[in-house]
Amino acid sequence: MPKHSLKLSLPSTEIANSDVIIDVHQDGKKHGTLKVSKGGIDWQPKSTSNSISLNWTQFDKVIKDSHG
Repeated sequence: MPKHSLKLSLPSTEIANSDVIIDVHQDGKKHGTLKVSKGGIDWQPKSTSNSISLNWTQFDKVIKDSHG
């Protein structure tokens, strides 16, 4: 199983108005970036410049659907 590590970069301003950015590493190499905001989440894999964006309602549905 791959070893994952997370590096959290908190903004110096109120989180309500800025994204929280989390760099995700797998086996010591950058795997992607997760951005969390008031509007939802974005996942940008290292392998592409395109990100996957979900608002909180969509994210809730994806998580619930993936767990039956």
